[in-house]
Amino acid sequence: MSLDQDDYRWRETYFVLFDAKKRPRAEALRRVLVGLNRRFQFTHEAADEGDFESMTIVSPQDYAAIDISYLAGEEIEEQAAILAKEMSATADTAADRRRIQGIQHCNARFDIMHFAQVTDDDDGEDEMLDPSALLAVLEALADLTDGVGIDPQSGALLR
Repeated sequence: MSLDQDDYRWRETYFVLFDAKKRPRAEALRRVLVGLNRRFQFTHEAADEGDFESMTIVSPQDYAAIDISYLAGEEIEEQAAILAKEMSATADTAADRRRIQGIQHCNARFDIMHFAQVTDDDDGEDEMLDPSALLAVLEALADLTDGVGIDPQSGALLR
């Protein structure tokens, strides 16, 4: 993690699964995210020959930060197939079943780690944490890659 451990506490991790051929260029991804919220602060940006690798987004007004990392390869394909199999049992609609079916063909993933800012008066409650930045980033990444957002803890589709 690229955030100061003392200032932020990890809350949850989400995935966006997609085809590696749709991996965005770092500059294009940043442009999309700036369009979501001009107050986002970007740090620790990394690219591989212009292709997105990772970044941290700090959203002070939401008391939150988001780390995004790109992963690809056989391990992601295997995990996607397992996840699709597990999720297929809970699919409620034909559209969800189609999206879950598509997951098993994904070979790339964004890991989106959500962090809450720890304040001096933090008593363990998260009443100041606003998930809107996280939800907007998840949706933008899924749209940009024609991917599927997933909460791996619950197995829920997010897009």
